[in-house]
Amino acid sequence: MSTSLDSRGALVALLLDAGRERDELQRVCAARGWSTNILDPSDGPGANGLAACAEAAVALVDGQRTSVDELREAAARSARPDVIVLSSFGTVEDAVAAVRAGASDFLLRPVRAEHVAFAVERALAQRALRQENSVLRRSLEQRVDLGALSSKDARMRRVSEIVAQIADTRASVLLRGESGVGKSSLARAIHERSSRAAKPFVVVDCGAIPATLLESTLFGHVRGAFTGANRDKPGMIEAADGGTLFLDEVGNAPLELQARLLRVVQERAFERVGDTRTRTVDVRWISATHRDLEAEARAGRFREDLYWRLNVVSIALPALRERAGDVPGLARAFAERFAAEHRRAASEFTPEALAALCAYRWPGNVRELEHVVERAVLLARGAQIGALDLGEEIALLAPATARETTDAAGDLKAALAAPERRLIEEALAASGGRRQEAARRLGINRTTLFNKMRRYGLSGWPRPGRGSRNSAA
Repeated sequence: MSTSLDSRGALVALLLDAGRERDELQRVCAARGWSTNILDPSDGPGANGLAACAEAAVALVDGQRTSVDELREAAARSARPDVIVLSSFGTVEDAVAAVRAGASDFLLRPVRAEHVAFAVERALAQRALRQENSVLRRSLEQRVDLGALSSKDARMRRVSEIVAQIADTRASVLLRGESGVGKSSLARAIHERSSRAAKPFVVVDCGAIPATLLESTLFGHVRGAFTGANRDKPGMIEAADGGTLFLDEVGNAPLELQARLLRVVQERAFERVGDTRTRTVDVRWISATHRDLEAEARAGRFREDLYWRLNVVSIALPALRERAGDVPGLARAFAERFAAEHRRAASEFTPEALAALCAYRWPGNVRELEHVVERAVLLARGAQIGALDLGEEIALLAPATARETTDAAGDLKAALAAPERRLIEEALAASGGRRQEAARRLGINRTTLFNKMRRYGLSGWPRPGRGSRNSAA
């Protein structure tokens, strides 16, 4: 039997009594390139039972010495072989019971060694297929559109690490950062990496819903609760039961509503507006804000107890201008996506366009970049996106010396030099000339920064009037 996996070297455990059968099976296994581990069942299950076969890919066991309970216990272990039972007597019911308990196959003696080898090959093929499916499943589970998390920046790598640690927990998460940095994408990524992924992911934008409607939107209402309430209506909290509720711009929630939020976050219990019946929900809370909620709590504009309930895990997302090195990769990813969605040819950037994107400050962060790239894909006339396709404000930042008609790699290097030099100067200025801090802001290590400073003639930084000479260390 052929398999897609080379089974040579596979370990086969022989949990059989000494004798001609075991010797012949050992020879057949060796002829096929399989290693064997000989275990004597007469020593008892505690010494050499199925538990001792954990490292084997396949175990050949004697049906008279292996109970259904042992098969079931072995099948429950994470590290276990595929078990083939060899039995001197048995019925169809015995075979069915063994397979249901976890056995891969049930062979009735007398059986030729070649037939046993065929069963081993089949078990190895099934094992390889299961492992391949497991890898593919994990890959699909992790294939999440992380948006702003697509980054080479050290701070964003740390964000990814935190997400991996807390995604599959019930901990409330508070996402902090400017508008457009990717908080919504991050919230969805946390949900999709959790065991709640198959359940609802419900978004409530507290900044977009009028305060008078926010309460009924969240908690729902019963008929007659207020003018226009003609029927019972569940709220977003109930819609998110079993899943995740994402409160975007939670800092905009009115104070009078925050007390009700605190109760449902803390006790998982609430009442619809106008109702006396208490309902319970199982919801994971993720909130986002561009405000300093701790300062808002000190000023009395946000409940401090609610703040700490929502802020079990806090994740800060840096602005795109603080990780400008991510712009080319994000822009290309957006261009490829929108070119496919809108059936356009343009999915690459000219060197001038890429340089202009890198030089722009992106006040709207990743969301603005996404919108600019989508517009450019729609407006581009050829196979490439030029600087003029990005809009006048960004196009003005394109280097005048760049030439689209020459080698793209050389042009790109020259086109990016000016904005890269400017970004290094700004990072040095923002860090008071401290090079370690500047390297951190740029998402590069200190040696790389030194080399770039030397290349751009910045080795003498800080310049007179831009910082202390002692701060350059």
